Amino acid sequence: MPHVASRTRPNIVLILVDDMGYGDFGCFGNPAVDTPALDALADDGIMLTQHYSGSAVCAPARAALMTGRYPHRTGAIDTLDGRGLDRLALRELTLADLLKAGGYATGLVGKWHLGNLDPRYHPTARGFDEFAGFRGGWSDYWQWRIEYNGAFQKSDGRYLTDVFTEEAVQFIQRHRRQPFFLHVTFNAPHFPLQVPDEDADPFRETGEFTEGVSLTYGMVRRMDKAVARILEELERQGLSDNTVVLFTSDNGPAYFRDGYVPGVAPDPALDYRAVRYNGDFNGSKCLVYEGGIRVPAILRWPAGLPRAERVEGLVHFTDWLPTLVAAAGAELPKDRKLDGHDVIALLRNETDEGDTPRFWQWNRYTPVVAFNAAMRDGPWKLVRPVVPELLSVAQEDVAFDHRLRYDPESVTEKTDLPEPERELPDPPAAQLFNLDTDPGEQEDLAAQHPDRLRRMQLALERWFEDVEADRRSIDE
Repeated sequence: MPHVASRTRPNIVLILVDDMGYGDFGCFGNPAVDTPALDALADDGIMLTQHYSGSAVCAPARAALMTGRYPHRTGAIDTLDGRGLDRLALRELTLADLLKAGGYATGLVGKWHLGNLDPRYHPTARGFDEFAGFRGGWSDYWQWRIEYNGAFQKSDGRYLTDVFTEEAVQFIQRHRRQPFFLHVTFNAPHFPLQVPDEDADPFRETGEFTEGVSLTYGMVRRMDKAVARILEELERQGLSDNTVVLFTSDNGPAYFRDGYVPGVAPDPALDYRAVRYNGDFNGSKCLVYEGGIRVPAILRWPAGLPRAERVEGLVHFTDWLPTLVAAAGAELPKDRKLDGHDVIALLRNETDEGDTPRFWQWNRYTPVVAFNAAMRDGPWKLVRPVVPELLSVAQEDVAFDHRLRYDPESVTEKTDLPEPERELPDPPAAQLFNLDTDPGEQEDLAAQHPDRLRRMQLALERWFEDVEADRRSIDE
């Protein structure tokens, strides 16, 4: 157990939020938001300034976080749970599996989105002893329907973020005398944009923000209070010192540039666009530019890590499984390739390593490497730009998704519709950026460095062949 800082194994509280961007925190440079709990957590712990999700969208990102492997390998390649494209292959081992085998009590509170319509993919079949939440991609915050280990409960009038907060607190209370892993997956600030007026009004009253941004910042404000409540319970139980608290987001912010927000009937007099500050990064959710994949992360473990530090080295979602398993003194699987590596020395500022090449690729339905793909190698980043054709969702899938959220009893299994046909244009020219000098990805250097561009494109293609071979071998 090389990383355990005391004779008692640390508890682990992994808080993952949904569509919260790098710029949606005060401590990451946005004074307009209201995040006192997260700002205090950063002051008391570690801020990671080059922290990357495993994908530009939800389910694939969560697959990388839960397995330490690139999402293509796991089968979770898209958010369309109605087609089963979010399913984490049954052969995969999750962080919860490994910690449970190491003697931890394990619980998931919130959103799962790694398998919705088949009980084989249920969280309690994937390493979690307890589950309170929903299995799909999103939920209404007022008219919710959540599950408690197989039993369903309809909304009792409470706001969903508050419901998840109380479930997380109760889990801590139940398991305070044993090592535990609590994965809290708030769906805020994912659509639909809903929050009590008391949280949105402070932003509306400034006159500086659209209705979409005011609602988003209000949802973040409410969620920050939830984090404060969880941290207070850890303190009340005397667990703060030897509990690893990791807070991050699954991908960059959703902007709703056209003013249409799925799941709501907007007031035509209001502007629901949610374009906002995101650390001056290019892009947003769905895109492999920095704004879509570089996500905030705050880590606190007083018994094992320094306080009030900034870590500049690159850390990727796949790194958390090997790092947390090692911190817990549990065993890593020996029968599969892990794409992440233990970054505890980097977090302790004992090394500046963290420049292992990293890769991203995402589009709807079947993956295509020539579009919306990226590679990071040291300061250099290759981007294969996206085209709109590869981000569109067929209308039948939109309708199926709506049934899943608002009429779930009518859906018993995933759709068997064939994948929509599409004609793809020629891929746009690859782009090359130096993030040390151009973190906003504004200056394309591809023409100045053709050899580097060629090498990185070849590396990206080889990586894609490797992970796709793993995906195609899934037989479930």
